[in-house]
Amino acid sequence: MTPLERVQLHLRALHLPTAARVLPEVLALAQRDQWSLEAFVAEVLERELEGRRQSRIERLLREAHLPPDKTLTTLEPARLPLRIRRLLPGLCAGDFVDRAENLLIFGLPGRGKTHLAAAIGHALVQHGRRVWFCPTFALVGRLLRAKRDLELDRELRRLDRFAVVVLDDIGYVQQSREEMEVLFTFLAERYERRSVIITSNLVFSEWDRIFKDPLTTAAAIDRLVHHCSILEFGADLPSVRAEAAAQRQRTAGADSGPPT
Repeated sequence: MTPLERVQLHLRALHLPTAARVLPEVLALAQRDQWSLEAFVAEVLERELEGRRQSRIERLLREAHLPPDKTLTTLEPARLPLRIRRLLPGLCAGDFVDRAENLLIFGLPGRGKTHLAAAIGHALVQHGRRVWFCPTFALVGRLLRAKRDLELDRELRRLDRFAVVVLDDIGYVQQSREEMEVLFTFLAERYERRSVIITSNLVFSEWDRIFKDPLTTAAAIDRLVHHCSILEFGADLPSVRAEAAAQRQRTAGADSGPPT
């Protein structure tokens, strides 16, 4: 066994797999460019740290369940209202998460609310934050099953591990009293401790359709808006899905050629 192989073996034993893998490459660079010993060691350790960061981000992305195609790269800035474009870099940096603030995104269906929320979620993961994306109806179903099995407290603690929970389409829960109760419990548990990002096609004045009871509706809104940013897609913005459907029709018509 060569000295290089022995060093690689020791690095793996010390749980430094990236350092072991890149060692021959870095050693060759160091010899070619006549690096100092300190520079060589620093480069190996920096590669190891970067490898660990990438592995952690990959793990966070797997557990986040974010839509893979709804990222900042695929977001069309020109479709966003000016205020949202201005706030977007700061939101993606995640300072609001450190302050346990919420993000509420309102707009009619098809305007891009889900894409924006998911894109911010992807950016937060890249900064090493734990995010979980879920349609609101699915979260409510999960909480109802946990309550039925007398496991609601444990489920809430499990969700508490996520710095941000993205609740998509809060207006589409079936709105039974049991659903309202577990959803309110979830929001109350996270109040001033963890962040939520919520998308909704219902403005606050319509949230009594979600929580039924006026007092519960007021209490839920009060907790959410106490520390939050509110983003709105104006009613004048065209629907992304409607535009895509129209484009498909135009393309199909062009491909079919003139009538014979």
